[in-house]
Amino acid sequence: MLEAVALTYGMLLSFVLAGATRNRKLARANPPMLTYVGYVLFGVTCGIAVAAGGYAAWGLANGAVTAI
Repeated sequence: MLEAVALTYGMLLSFVLAGATRNRKLARANPPMLTYVGYVLFGVTCGIAVAAGGYAAWGLANGAVTAI
């Protein structure tokens, strides 16, 4: 299940970044939906990064040796 989520996330992210790059080269504004999806993906990425960092810090504080 995690593989399907990671694949979907990667495909959405590559679509958003490719669209934003193309629009920037053509000096056009991004459609609102592309902007919204980009912000959601950015928020999810930041949330996962903070959660993984907190999990690692919690493991260090407790002296546990675990791998993600």
